[in-house]
Amino acid sequence: MERHFHEQLQELKNRLLEMGARVEKSIDLAIESLVRRDSPEAEKVIQADDIINQFEIEIDDRCLKLLALQQPMAGDLRFITSAMKINNDLERMGDHAVNIAERAVTLNSRPSLKPITELPKMAAIAVSMVRESLNCFVNGDAEKARELCKKDDEVDGYDDRIFHELLTYMTRDKGNVARALDLLMISKNLERIADLSTNIAEEVIFIYKAKTIKHHLNSSDLDDVRSRS
Repeated sequence: MERHFHEQLQELKNRLLEMGARVEKSIDLAIESLVRRDSPEAEKVIQADDIINQFEIEIDDRCLKLLALQQPMAGDLRFITSAMKINNDLERMGDHAVNIAERAVTLNSRPSLKPITELPKMAAIAVSMVRESLNCFVNGDAEKARELCKKDDEVDGYDDRIFHELLTYMTRDKGNVARALDLLMISKNLERIADLSTNIAEEVIFIYKAKTIKHHLNSSDLDDVRSRS
């Protein structure tokens, strides 16, 4: 019975990883569709959201059945409840990828406002955070999860720089406002993806260290949590 339970937990991990891989691909394709001005590629991201949503429903169902039928305790209970939160975070990331793709379709139908250089760099960090947070989850690596939380500052830095640059374009010419706002919203969606990846890292720390670090993401707070672990 116990062996079957742990096999079910492993399958839950596998499904979350598969869902995460699809989310990563959607984010990558959405940004590529913007850089290459490839709207059919963006449409693929929009259509793929149904599959991600199906994953969310299936994984949520798995978690609820494990809670109801196995009545897990301690670490296993934390794992399953955190898996439900991670599942929701991944689904929301998929929604943000769709938002980026929809903005890309709109922007691709208009002349370029500026070369797209900062957004792909920002996206690369955000996607790496998705991947690394899930690896920490599967491998039980709470220490790496703590370090991952710090990467969110890099993404925030890109978001700030992009905002100020686009503000300059908008104040220079009112004709730039619509396109600049679309680019700004893409930046905001990437920033939210990074935030959600940080949420996953926080859940990893909760699962494997039974510590809660929400709202304590600056360096001094993280060091304090580490010293008490």
